[in-house]
Amino acid sequence: MKRPADFNALDCRPLPAPAAMRAELPATPPQMAMVERSRRIIRDILAGRDRRLLAVVGPCSIHDMAAGRDYGRRLARLARELDDRIVLVMRAYFEKPRTGAGWQGLVFDPALDGSADIAAGLRLARTILGELLDLGLPTATEFLDPVSPSYLADLVCWAAVGARNAESQLQRQVASGLAMPLGFKNGTEGTLDGAINGIAAAAESQAFLGVTADGRAAAVRTAGNPDCHLVLRGGARGPNYSAADLTRALERLDAAGLPRVVMVDCSHDNSGRQPERQPGILADVVGQLLAGNHAIIGVMLESNLDGGCQAPAPPPAKLRYGVSVTDACLDWASTERCLRSTHAALAAQFPVSEPAGRSASVRTARAELLARVAWAGAGTPARP
Repeated sequence: MKRPADFNALDCRPLPAPAAMRAELPATPPQMAMVERSRRIIRDILAGRDRRLLAVVGPCSIHDMAAGRDYGRRLARLARELDDRIVLVMRAYFEKPRTGAGWQGLVFDPALDGSADIAAGLRLARTILGELLDLGLPTATEFLDPVSPSYLADLVCWAAVGARNAESQLQRQVASGLAMPLGFKNGTEGTLDGAINGIAAAAESQAFLGVTADGRAAAVRTAGNPDCHLVLRGGARGPNYSAADLTRALERLDAAGLPRVVMVDCSHDNSGRQPERQPGILADVVGQLLAGNHAIIGVMLESNLDGGCQAPAPPPAKLRYGVSVTDACLDWASTERCLRSTHAALAAQFPVSEPAGRSASVRTARAELLARVAWAGAGTPARP
């Protein structure tokens, strides 16, 4: 059949409705409790009620389920050890923004061959998010599409709007309807305007086109997301994690009437896309925190089982296990080493065994989280 002149698509394959996929791969009660506890802890960190450092750590993107699980198990063990001073959240990124052409991520092309089996990609994403929660790991992702949150958001604890999308009206509208804390990254040029305006816009009620749980087109109205914050990731002008850069960023937040809350991305243009530089940047940022800049609430690291990157290739091509197919990442051994060093350095922030300022509710959440880890380790099935 001849395609209409206004529709330049090769095909149009219906997806399962969001409710149908959630029913097929349901979030278990322990997973839902883990998401709620983790979001509450992150909100407490943003508000200064919990003085631990938030660290969003993991692969630039997940393309291999086995390697993603392997990384998650390692990070979960480390998270339990460092939990008194650092809250580790795993990057589980499935949608990749592209400056030009390239692989768009697990959701859009899970076979890495251009077949674009989006339904399969969404199922894989829901599966690994649930498995990470079963390990006791809070989850983080970046939503690029206004429809994908309908399939995945119930399993996500923290989200991001990337540098290429912070100025997008649609991204701000979607962010305003998300129920988890969310970071807006500064633009690729290094300017802060897009991110700061995005934080302000996402805090307000918005309206946009979306889908209902049963998959019908819908007009969506949001309540606004009060838990958005700034993420500094450098730009074409260079890095922006220095004390002077932080001072300028806080002045801009003050001028906009926004909370003085900043996360520093140690990768991307802050590291000049050289992953081996991330530990040094992390040490610099932690030094600023220890010197009294308590607006710094968190950091990001791009990390994988092995360092560097490789070009994506479909089967039967042999990809190196645990190596990124997007941005170059720090290897696991270096990641573990720098996080342990950070934990040791943060002892000055927590001179007693229980972190000062941690609320009773957060202490309870920690105990519940550790019980949840024990539940997962006992071999209970993640889902029916």
